[in-house]
Amino acid sequence: DGLIGLGEGSLEGRADAVSAAIDRLGQALIGSRFRAGHEAARWVMARLDESAGLVEAAAASALEQALQDLIARFRGQRLAESLGAVQRDPIPMYANINRGTTSRQPAQFAERALRAARQGFAGIKLAPFDGLTPETCDTPAGRAQIDAGLARVAAVREAFDAHGLNDRSLMVDCHWRFSDQRSADMIHELAALRVDWYECPVPETPAHFDTLKRLRSAANARGMRLAGAELMVGLQGFQPILRAGLYDVVMPDVKYVGGLEETLRVAAAAAYFGTQCSPHNPSGPICHAQSVHVASVIPNMPLLEVQFEETPRFAEIADLGLPTFVNGASALPKGPGLGVTLVS
Repeated sequence: DGLIGLGEGSLEGRADAVSAAIDRLGQALIGSRFRAGHEAARWVMARLDESAGLVEAAAASALEQALQDLIARFRGQRLAESLGAVQRDPIPMYANINRGTTSRQPAQFAERALRAARQGFAGIKLAPFDGLTPETCDTPAGRAQIDAGLARVAAVREAFDAHGLNDRSLMVDCHWRFSDQRSADMIHELAALRVDWYECPVPETPAHFDTLKRLRSAANARGMRLAGAELMVGLQGFQPILRAGLYDVVMPDVKYVGGLEETLRVAAAAAYFGTQCSPHNPSGPICHAQSVHVASVIPNMPLLEVQFEETPRFAEIADLGLPTFVNGASALPKGPGLGVTLVS
């Protein structure tokens, strides 16, 4: 009938594989009928078993997003309202300045952090430890990379102090680069710079659960939240993490977790365990629009991530309906459905 639903299926370096997986799953979709979004979500998740990798998860999640959009458009509903009761509009955000900081010099991190803070974003996140790995972090070369990363964080903190912006959250993403011992040592070094968000210090495998529990306790004692779990697939992927009490904030990504309904299931489980849910969202405009809708209905959602000034294409790809950021927040797109269309 001419209606189109949009989802984002992106996985860095794996675009062709995700596209092929979408084609395979899409063939099975033809002829299916869904009366509501939750029926489409069940259909998608039934095709993701526990052994599914990120390629299959990205494909399934993209189709679930698109189906949710399509069904909401067909019903004449705004996507957020088809998912549940809207808790907030606009949706407060934090700015991920990392990938757009191309020179990697401390001064450029500071300059971009100030730009984002002055636009009203409540938090600023960077991933400063370039090139570091768990295998090298305890070597002299690794120590030099850590010191370079800390200099980037320190430059942002000094810029905030100098310009009266100490109400902004300073957030550091470590991309699983530390050994267990180094991850514990970093708490003291980051706390000295008044970092209050410590993300993904070590891999989220069962072998690291005890470390993560100790890290959360130590981070909390120094005024920091521990955050992570951005690549987990399905509620089943999050349940061991939540039961073990590893994080203050879990970060399901609508592109990998299974889509919107699965994000909401993770958020509900997190709330049961006293954990916040902040969707992972340093992605393109369609994932961003999907994430804005789902974040608006999550009760235990502190802030939503967004990439900051990485490329003008972020606004150019989506032709109509993608709200601009005002005071570090985004209004919900106007309906029906996602409320966003692509450039034709």
